[in-house]
Amino acid sequence: MRAGLVFGEVMSGLRRNISVVISVILVTFVSLTFVGAAILMQLQIQQMKTFWFDRAQVAVYLCTDYDESPTCSGSDAGEAEITAVEDALKSDTLAPYVDDYFFITHEKAYEEFQEQFKGNPILDITKPEQLNQTFWVKLKDSSRSEIIEETFAGIPGVQSVSDQRSLLDRIFLFLGVASYTAISIAGLMLVAAMLLISTTIRLSAYSRRREIGIMRLVGASNRFIQTPFILEGIIAALIGAVLAGAASVAIVKFFVQGFLVSEVPFTSYITVEQSLVVPPILLIVGAILSAIAAKIAIARYLRV
Repeated sequence: MRAGLVFGEVMSGLRRNISVVISVILVTFVSLTFVGAAILMQLQIQQMKTFWFDRAQVAVYLCTDYDESPTCSGSDAGEAEITAVEDALKSDTLAPYVDDYFFITHEKAYEEFQEQFKGNPILDITKPEQLNQTFWVKLKDSSRSEIIEETFAGIPGVQSVSDQRSLLDRIFLFLGVASYTAISIAGLMLVAAMLLISTTIRLSAYSRRREIGIMRLVGASNRFIQTPFILEGIIAALIGAVLAGAASVAIVKFFVQGFLVSEVPFTSYITVEQSLVVPPILLIVGAILSAIAAKIAIARYLRV
């Protein structure tokens, strides 16, 4: 097969259907950008999970005078009950699992409450004694939080035990749903891109129907006839994939690292280096989908 002749046919086909080729590039770009965004979201979710789960703590909330739970009965946790909780954290049973802990008094909790709700009218009706005294416990392995929950659940002076991981799981569930939504939209857009690629190939084949007829008369092989059309679809899709890959890296560089890192610095974000895994994936996806669409389209049109 003469490469020069095949390449010439490819360029001729692209020039004849330039408007449709541009449509293929744009649709492929948009669809693969959604794919790239979904991949980036998954990378970000994993990054945040690693960052937050390692820092997740277990809160042991003590009773206040306003609690009516069975372990409280409307009375504030006394010194004996606070000491009992602290002794349990230092005991040989829990010490191997506890990395560190600290105690928040009513007054300290109220100071943090004032900072969090500064300017909110709720401060006018909130008193320090209404806020729980709390033991914040950091575990060596945050996945073993059930040990703390089982130890302190139901004992006198303890209102409740809360694991921050359960709250984080809800946040990550929401982010996961958003990621899968992006994947679904990307799937629909990829279908549209494949249909456009098929249309482009058929238009190109129709515009060159005389040349195809002559090729058949002189004994050209099916592979020789199909190859230029398939390459046209792949080239158009690859251009869109390159643009989508560049857009994915640009999102991380200018939005994530350039904006979020400085404006919302409470978590860990993916880096530009990590985002570089996305463009090769998009190129592979674009090449495979375009090759399949082009192969099916030209085979049906030419009946070869």
